Amino acid sequence: MGFHIFFNHRSSRRSDQSSSQPVLKDLAKMQNEEGQNMDLYIPRKCSATNRLITSKDHASVQINVGHLDESGRYTGQFSTFALCGFVRAQGDADSALDRLWQKKKVEIRQ
Repeated sequence: MGFHIFFNHRSSRRSDQSSSQPVLKDLAKMQNEEGQNMDLYIPRKCSATNRLITSKDHASVQINVGHLDESGRYTGQFSTFALCGFVRAQGDADSALDRLWQKKKVEIRQ
């Protein structure tokens, strides 16, 4: 799915806005190929700490863990876990992922 970004410059300004600051929502709108308006950035949450993962957190990772059937073959399904840079910097990513997967395994009965 491709995305297009359209910039919308308006010449008329409202009297309650300062003339030097344009309104961000008026400047950029992103539309997909079907013409539906989409948000520019949707933040994720860390699966371990429930913190928001900001766009500037370049140490964060998102990991997909595949589901297996009784004979150990991949079923085509997976669970997604996001870990923020803070958890990784503390060295807790391995234990956090293990804890999250054990909890998820009980939910999906694997």
